[in-house]
Amino acid sequence: MTGALLSVWFLATFGVSWFARDLQALTLLGFPFPFFMAAQGALLIYLLLVGFYAWRMGKLDKKYGVGEDA
Repeated sequence: MTGALLSVWFLATFGVSWFARDLQALTLLGFPFPFFMAAQGALLIYLLLVGFYAWRMGKLDKKYGVGEDA
């Protein structure tokens, strides 16, 4: 799971930056895709990654009895 989340983080951070010129033709909400990712998209992805990680770790903690309320 950690490897998959790091892969998403890497693609959102470096993948879009590396291929920004190639992705310029794509638009999202009226903005060029690389601009949107730099301005807001990457931050939204980071928040989703942190939220998913916290949710999943909470479930695993409860499953193995090591949660904060255990």
